Amino acid sequence: MTPMTRREALKLTAGAAAALAGAPALVAQAKKRIPIGVQLYSVRDVCGKDFDGAMKQVAEMGYEGVEFAGYYKYGNDADGLRKKLDELKLKAAGTHIGAGSFTPGSLKKTIEFHKTIGCKFLIVPGDGRFTHPEKSKEYAQALTEAAAALKAEGLWCGHHNHTGEFKKDKDTGKTYWDLFAERTSKDVVLQNDIGWSTAAGLDPVELVKRYPGRTKTAHLKAHGGKPIIGQDTVNWKGVIPALYDFGGTEWLTVEQEGYPDGKTSMECTKLSLEGLKKILAELRYL
Repeated sequence: MTPMTRREALKLTAGAAAALAGAPALVAQAKKRIPIGVQLYSVRDVCGKDFDGAMKQVAEMGYEGVEFAGYYKYGNDADGLRKKLDELKLKAAGTHIGAGSFTPGSLKKTIEFHKTIGCKFLIVPGDGRFTHPEKSKEYAQALTEAAAALKAEGLWCGHHNHTGEFKKDKDTGKTYWDLFAERTSKDVVLQNDIGWSTAAGLDPVELVKRYPGRTKTAHLKAHGGKPIIGQDTVNWKGVIPALYDFGGTEWLTVEQEGYPDGKTSMECTKLSLEGLKKILAELRYL
């Protein structure tokens, strides 16, 4: 075999270095893509007038799923709602639901309805017990028990944060969010609302990493700047990789709050989707 010249060796080394430099991008491309849904609260004004029409419009924008905040015309008609979802080629990314839906008298009906519509994540968007010194323990226990019952059916429950969840408990000095995470089983989802956790002065990237695997569904909401994803000040290029690598995240759910420049809720919801997709493309997750 002919000995390698110094020039050939340097060329080989340079090629290897270039390949390694591109490795993160290749790894990102190899990851399973997380679908994008929208919390229908974003377009609640349209939902109240024409629920089917609202879902049709977000499907046409390119959203793959919807997270419900009430079922409007469908009420308890799970079959009718599933038929509409299938017609629009939408998935049920999740739902916001009261904790009362997990009580012994309601749980069976809750399970049947959400299994029919294909809704896996049942998230409580707020509960007065969360920041109560004593009742917070009761609430955590209730969701832990519900999570065990739901898991057997392929469903999950959890809690969605605003800013109040990061209030500190006087006795422990810990935030109620941390106490809730400690008091619940790992089967209870911590739905991090990125906009609200940022507004609370916390680092959403660190929060996701602190509880690996528990951000199975995340709310992507703008904060700072304009209320449009990509036109705001959230560290999305840190958040997205954290959700992919640490969150166990199965849905990226856009929630639009605020409609700048006289634009409609639908227009802004579309702009946030476009902004998110641009960021995902830059990170090579699309």
